[in-house]
Amino acid sequence: MRIDLILLFAAAILAAPAWAQHLTSYADTGETCDGWPRASIGMAPGFCAGIVVAPPADFNARTIRVPRALLALPGGKDFLVTDVGKWQAPGGQLFRITAERGQPTVITPVITGLYMPHAMMRGPGGKVYVNEQGRIFRFDPLAADPQATVETVIADAPDTRTRYNFHPLSSFIFDTNNDLLVAVGAPSDQCLKDGKPDGTTFCEQSEGDYKAAGIRRYAYLGDGKWSPNFTMMALGLRNSVAMVRHSSGTLLQADNGEDFAPADTPFEELNVLRQGAHYGWPYCYDMTGTNPAWAPAHVMDCSSPAHAKPVRLLPPHSAPLSMLYYDGPMFRQLRGKLLITLHGYRPAGSRIAAFTVDRRGIPKAARNAHYDIYAGPNGDETASLPYAGPASEPLLLTPGWNNVDGAHPRGAPVGLAVAEDGAIWVAENTNATILRIARDRP
Repeated sequence: MRIDLILLFAAAILAAPAWAQHLTSYADTGETCDGWPRASIGMAPGFCAGIVVAPPADFNARTIRVPRALLALPGGKDFLVTDVGKWQAPGGQLFRITAERGQPTVITPVITGLYMPHAMMRGPGGKVYVNEQGRIFRFDPLAADPQATVETVIADAPDTRTRYNFHPLSSFIFDTNNDLLVAVGAPSDQCLKDGKPDGTTFCEQSEGDYKAAGIRRYAYLGDGKWSPNFTMMALGLRNSVAMVRHSSGTLLQADNGEDFAPADTPFEELNVLRQGAHYGWPYCYDMTGTNPAWAPAHVMDCSSPAHAKPVRLLPPHSAPLSMLYYDGPMFRQLRGKLLITLHGYRPAGSRIAAFTVDRRGIPKAARNAHYDIYAGPNGDETASLPYAGPASEPLLLTPGWNNVDGAHPRGAPVGLAVAEDGAIWVAENTNATILRIARDRP
């Protein structure tokens, strides 16, 4: 990377404290976006963002406190949202949101008493599956009393109450044969203990008895049941919050990279999940980079086939947290594209990106690909920086989601869902806001 670009990125990081402070709400613009109050964030041409849920400034006065995943229900006006509630504490809930143009949004508790609920999706039998610390359960959201229909399907899901983990929020996805693939985050940033490798021949935190930093496979037994025991599908994945399955069967995982001091490295990764593969954490980063802390141990040759390399790089420290393939009727230009929320608080984050994909669902590589960062003393300028390996250049749906005092907070997108009308719903955990991206019209 050129020296001038390095200095530019460094300047953006140094300026961050002045502009990265989150506001508590979006200002009233007096305008609407497809019938909802318009958020004044910078959007791609033809798109706008409407506010469905905006929280009060007082955290303790909020109904929804830390929203994560979204799921559309039949009928077009109802959604489910998981609410972590508080970190490393009880009090999580699952809410139903009913939203219609011109009507007050109604928020109804559906399941209460959860411990950090996070991922949510439909599974076999049409029921909704959710994970919280220690288990994955399912329920019928259309029942008169949804909480009474709750059934535990995996009883030993990752649980930071019994074993500390630096990345406590787990995700899951169904394979084509309905096997449950459950992510386990890395217990630490780089598998170090007192600044040195935690292990001599391998990372004890992930490849010891616990088998963290990877993907568990729970075999489907049929009739809505899964094996209580798991095997490891993949290792070497630091934080697999975002996973998605393409119609071709391809399983994509977006990995959050290690926290190296330079702001422009390492890049986040987009990986194709393969049975038995090792994706490098904590030994390798990017395509062939070797973690300096682990280099003397010679655990893995990062340029060899032993390191399953990413199919594409994503912006550094952008924190991809949710992915889906768009299939709605509202945006023709997005049909079939891969949408990714880039949640990260550093300059490359706070964006929603739409990638053109090939027939396997993998974003198409672009020659001399670049990514955008928020730059300048107030974070209101944009700079473009090069990748260090194969990457794509997406359509950024939210190119201007930096903090603007008095107008809007810095974006913190996590969960995505597509409504029956094709609008894209977005959950922001830090801002406790639910937005609706629609065609740009009043």
